[in-house]
Order: sequence, then structure tokens, then C-alpha cells
Amino acid sequence: MEKSTLQALEVLSAKIRIDILETLKNMGYGHVGGSLSIVELLAVLYGKQMKYDPSRPDWEGRDRLVLSKGHAGPALYSALANVGFFERDMLKTLNEGGTNLPSHPDRTKTPGVDATTGSLGQGTSIAAGLATGCKLAKKDSYVYVIVGDGELNEGQCWEAFQYIAHFKLNNCIVIIDENKKQLDGATKEIINPFDIHKKMEAFGFYTVKVKGNDIQAIDDAINDCKNMKDSAVCIVLDSIKGQGVQYFEEMDANHSVKFNHDEINKETEKSIAKLREFVKESE
Repeated sequence: MEKSTLQALEVLSAKIRIDILETLKNMGYGHVGGSLSIVELLAVLYGKQMKYDPSRPDWEGRDRLVLSKGHAGPALYSALANVGFFERDMLKTLNEGGTNLPSHPDRTKTPGVDATTGSLGQGTSIAAGLATGCKLAKKDSYVYVIVGDGELNEGQCWEAFQYIAHFKLNNCIVIIDENKKQLDGATKEIINPFDIHKKMEAFGFYTVKVKGNDIQAIDDAINDCKNMKDSAVCIVLDSIKGQGVQYFEEMDANHSVKFNHDEINKETEKSIAKLREFVKESE
């Protein structure tokens, strides 16, 4: 990756992170941890890898993204706003009455959203169906599905993975966000996932594991997956819940956070200011 491209993706990551923090702080609560852990991934997807046209959200030739971990909707919305699917002011309406930005993505409401998600596990089956449809129609489009590690508690994920692997749907890039926490605590304490990388390999996937904040490694992994011609493909993101914002990384219960006291609001503002300074210096 050229240095200028890497820098542009770092700036896009910072902008997405700023919008997540501002949007949730404005709303007063929300899924901070799991939104922040996929920021670099979304920057690579929308800043480099995916085919799309913001002026034609329903363009048939586009790549599709299924955010199976739908509670990270604020991250997806921030990415979509930053690449031009809608005005950034719309982010202020998140989860308000009559909004086009519900807390979990809805493809009938938001330009750029390809799948309605939030009932965990179901996004994997949706992605498998979309990928099958693209294959049957002989489209060269990719379907990306982002799955949470806590979401892997749902059996439906593994049923869909079996299907994807059996039919060698290499146009469906499965991306597992292994941020090691879920709603009630650490994944290994609730239902130990053991080695997700090995499990996906055992299910028949070509699998790559990369750091969730390493833009270059994420991009390389996607390119590797696109070069696989006869196998299902998977990327495991070794990420941190609250990634990129130290205060939230260190917070124990950071799945869903309430912005209801001075410390959290002050630390959020400090983080936003630091990110804005980075953007200013880099652009």
C-alpha cells in the first residue's frame, strides 16, 4: 500500500471514530465498544476495497456489506456518512423517533445499508444468501459479513459457515471481530470460543488472523482472500473492545455505555479533540 493511501485510511479511521463518539455522546448512550473495534476495518472497506456508488446506493454492480453484529450500527453509519451516502448532520438523529438511522441497521431506511440486522446470528445466513445470488447471476461482486465473537454463541452462524464452506463461496468474505468481550463480560468466561482461527479452518475456510487496528494487515488479508479461488475465506480480527480510545479500551463494562457523568463526558471530549488534531495535522 502506498504511503499516501495508508495516511488517507488513517484519517478516515479517525473521522469515523470522531463521529461515533460524538453521535453516541449526543444520544446519551450506546454501543461504544463494539463500534470502535471495527473502525479500521470499515475504513479499509469503504476507503479502498469495496465497489459502491453513494449516488446510487442500489447499484447492482456494488459489493455488499452485512453488519451481522448490528449493535455496531453507529460505526457503519459514521463510515457511510464520511464517504457520502448521506449528510453527516443526519448522524445527530440516531435512534430518535422517525429517524432513518435506527440503533440497528435497516436496509429500508438508510442509504448504503444492504441488510437489516441486529438479531444476532442471522446476518451470516443473509450474507450466504446474497453471495449465492451473486454467484448464480454471475456477478463479480463481493459480500462482506462482519460477525462478533460473542455472536458466535448463536448456532445459526455455524450452520451458515457450513453452507458457505461446502459451496466454496469465495465471494463471501467472513470477518470475525474478536474483541474478546460481549454484553455480559469476557467471551472466554461466558462461552469459551477457544481458538476461532483453528475452528474456522476446521470448518473448511482459508483463514487469516490480523490485528484489528493494523490497516495494512487488514488490506493484505482482504487481498489474500480475494486471491483464493476454490475455498471459503475468513479473516479474524484480533481487536480490542473500545479500540483506538484508551479510556474506553480500559473500561471494564464497555459494551454499551451511558454518557451520564462528568468523567465520561470529559474523557470523551478529550479523545475527540485528540482525534481532530490528528486529522488536522494529517490532511
